[in-house]
Amino acid sequence: MNQTVIPTHSADTNTSAPVMLVTGSAKRIGAAIIEAAHTQGYRVIIHCHQSQAQAKVLADKLNTIRPTSAAVVTADLAVVNDDDSLNQFVQTIMATFGQLDVLVHNASRFYPTPVGGINNENWEELFLTNAKGPLLLSQSLLPYLQAQQGSIISLLDIHAHDKPFQGYTAYNMAKAAHRMMVQSLALEMAPQVRVNGVAPGVNVLPEAKSDQALDRTLQNNIVTSIPMQRIGKPKDIAHCVLYLTQASYITGEIITIDGGRSLTLAGNDD
Repeated sequence: MNQTVIPTHSADTNTSAPVMLVTGSAKRIGAAIIEAAHTQGYRVIIHCHQSQAQAKVLADKLNTIRPTSAAVVTADLAVVNDDDSLNQFVQTIMATFGQLDVLVHNASRFYPTPVGGINNENWEELFLTNAKGPLLLSQSLLPYLQAQQGSIISLLDIHAHDKPFQGYTAYNMAKAAHRMMVQSLALEMAPQVRVNGVAPGVNVLPEAKSDQALDRTLQNNIVTSIPMQRIGKPKDIAHCVLYLTQASYITGEIITIDGGRSLTLAGNDD
């Protein structure tokens, strides 16, 4: 299996600052989490796959603020499908700063899969980033998180529990599996490692030209359905993630950050 795992910045391992790894963190919500953690004194590991240029810009920005405090690791999360590639990825992560205190599962694929058009490629891709990857990466990094009495935080979705997003069956199922992973691992990894989740509503819209894009009518319908009458911001998610890193008596919990949308959600796009 040809996977690329490249540390793009060497880092000083002699400091005592905690270390956070955020998957898929070159931009958008992942980058907001990285920046918020860095502001709180964390050394940060920015993981990316295809967004290497954005990841490097972010790392350079943070290293200008505090030298040798940010690093980039590049890998397709399909590394979890091969034991040797996964082991190499873990070794790269741990060589970056020599420890890991917080693992944040943010990387995710999101696009519609209407019934009648769902294929194996959709299933494999959506479950890889939204369920399989987080589980196997958590398992592989567990010894290092245990050594730091650390924590795992997963980015989930308000549609992962009882209120599926119409037309997104495979995505809904994958996120539901990820949600159960959070609760299951919270039991298995306690008391050394805490495991929690954050369930965003609409905190950032998909990029307009991507296969994840939502049409204007659907966007307007979603905003109208939010009691706060606005789309959330990535920093709202970042603040909650940072809270969970510090909440030493919370595990197995999933906090909804959706402006009240789940209170009115009927399980469709209205």
